[in-house]
Amino acid sequence: MEPWLGAALGYIKDWLAFQVAVSEQPGCIIAIAHRGEIVLEAAFGHANLDSGEKLTPRHRFRIASHTKAFTAAGIMRLREQKRLKLDDAVGQYVKDLHPEVAAATISQLLSHTAGLIRDGKDSGQFTDGRAYLDHDELLAELKLPPAIDPNSRFKYSNHGYGLLGLVIEAITGEPYPAWLQREVIEAVGLRETAPDMTLLGKGLPFARGHSRTVPVGRRVVIPGDNPTNAIMAAAGVVATAADTARFFAQLAPNAKKSLLSVASRREMIRRQWRVPQDIEEAYYGLALMSGTTAGFDWFGHGGGFQGYISRTSVIPAREITVTVLTNALDGWAPAWANGVKFILQAFATNGAPSRKTRDWTGRWWTLWGAIDLVPFAAQVMVANPAFINPFIDAARIEPTGRDAGRIVQATGYASHGEAVRRLRGKSGVSEIWLGGARIRPERVVKAEMERKYPKGRRKKDV
Repeated sequence: MEPWLGAALGYIKDWLAFQVAVSEQPGCIIAIAHRGEIVLEAAFGHANLDSGEKLTPRHRFRIASHTKAFTAAGIMRLREQKRLKLDDAVGQYVKDLHPEVAAATISQLLSHTAGLIRDGKDSGQFTDGRAYLDHDELLAELKLPPAIDPNSRFKYSNHGYGLLGLVIEAITGEPYPAWLQREVIEAVGLRETAPDMTLLGKGLPFARGHSRTVPVGRRVVIPGDNPTNAIMAAAGVVATAADTARFFAQLAPNAKKSLLSVASRREMIRRQWRVPQDIEEAYYGLALMSGTTAGFDWFGHGGGFQGYISRTSVIPAREITVTVLTNALDGWAPAWANGVKFILQAFATNGAPSRKTRDWTGRWWTLWGAIDLVPFAAQVMVANPAFINPFIDAARIEPTGRDAGRIVQATGYASHGEAVRRLRGKSGVSEIWLGGARIRPERVVKAEMERKYPKGRRKKDV
């Protein structure tokens, strides 16, 4: 492992712990793989707020639409076995469909361009309003015409992936979950993954979902253990963050170990359609979304299940895979996955700490909040751990002595050009002055705030 990556992993863990705390999220697990091997696993918060159960890296989550990549890997495996072609019409394998649905190709279903309805006439299956569609209910809805013309735009469809599950069953003659477990999950060496909650072994740790704090005024626990039935191929998989990262790492074209050929992996990743949205520039291939963040080209997928939000990003150029799982409907997984990319880029660009900078580190506080001193090869950045990109507009310190330095870069509103000095006590550095700003350990600032602003001082309204 490159020195910069080891340093980045240490800061990522500290930064994410802070993010979970200040966002008051129930829980979060992160797993990072490098060249297919897990190099960081960390869990924060709770698996169940009602019971107080602590979250661990071994807890399984509903990873929801990450499932689509598992299904697509199965389809590509069948294609490599010459049991189907991507331009085959789906009606060749599944009968009693609407003629326009039957004419949709497997490729169109994989890329969400068949024009099919997203979640059916009653999407309450994704809001705990009803059970997920069973086989007959899904087929009944697939007898209706597509919502829009095929190949006219990217239009996400869980029904389309439910239909791909039926294609796999028609070709293999086996139930989708049994075939997926053997031919995909076990074939790639995953031991903490199941095709659906109903197939998760008894007694294994499972993180419960949670609502937002509104409208109830508190987070309610959402069991998250309902079967996905005929929508399993779109949203059923249950897994740990580590297994999720391992699986997606194997989809990179430069992965040394994979279930699929390099050609199949390249085809899955290729940007076929731009995703119409304003939130971020994104594209879609065959069950894989992609984009560019923090200067990294990435691919992966996200997931949203009642009570859970998740995101995985693979950075092929660095052979790094990042999976973030959260167990709340307002989970910050997508933002935190991006934050990890920003941190990785900062360390990849600026290098690991040197002998000159490495002890200029730690989390320091003022009334305004926390500041992280993060050492790199030549300079020390003054990071804000409350930001998704903690290094945006970060001031840079150049140490000039053991306890002296200078702010050599800062925004126009900061203390550019001013001196930095560290003061020491019996146990080491006790406080730091950044220009005119005094920063101290959390316990010191906390005690001072409690003393200066006691709760009983507040006057009642007259």
